[in-house]
Amino acid sequence: MTKIESGAATRQRLLEAAETLFAEQGFEKVAVRDVTEKAGANVAAVNYHFGSRDGLVDKVIERYISPVNDERLARLDGLERKMAGKPVAIEEILEAFVRPFLTQIQRSELSERLCFQLIGRMLSDRVGKMPPAVEMQFQIVAARFKHAFKKALPEVEEEDLVWRMQFMAGGMIHAMTMGEMVQRMTQGAAGSPTMEKTLSRLIRFAAAGLRQGSGGKPNEPSNPSLEEAEKSEEIPQSEFLF
Repeated sequence: MTKIESGAATRQRLLEAAETLFAEQGFEKVAVRDVTEKAGANVAAVNYHFGSRDGLVDKVIERYISPVNDERLARLDGLERKMAGKPVAIEEILEAFVRPFLTQIQRSELSERLCFQLIGRMLSDRVGKMPPAVEMQFQIVAARFKHAFKKALPEVEEEDLVWRMQFMAGGMIHAMTMGEMVQRMTQGAAGSPTMEKTLSRLIRFAAAGLRQGSGGKPNEPSNPSLEEAEKSEEIPQSEFLF
């Protein structure tokens, strides 16, 4: 029984050490020895508990991203039940999409700053390298939220909607990873907003972008040269990056 408890404690220390180091330095710069030294564990402990360094990275990602995606779907389910077949408001869909990140940050043992950085790095540095289970979750989340946005914005063409969602997701990732840099670059003009303030600003900005062109003639470029470029250049369907 003691060995089981000791093993579980070592595994937890390794996860917590890895999360801190990945948040501070990025996934590529942290070696197995860095993690084991910070956790006070034997260098072989990562292989024993996670199979490999990649196994450790995948477990860290799953611990943070899977609960976010589960909560996203649960929130969207609740909104759609409440609306009984009617479109859900854009702001409420965005709230369901973004709020779970704040929930996860509040649950984390990391500081708010480090947790923001860790999740942001997961969504930027690990593009194309997500664990299969998390990749599948993202596909389900993307399909569900695209359907909800399409129902709320029926006049927006699907390809345009996909890209608007990409821009929205990019803004979210930027806000998570670049907060300190924005403060430095603006010499403090950006202030030190709370998570709630940042969330509110992001939702207002994203809602305006998603609605752009929804009145009058939808999706009509105001610049003729832009219209010609769009006709001559085939834009590929992008994978969802959130």
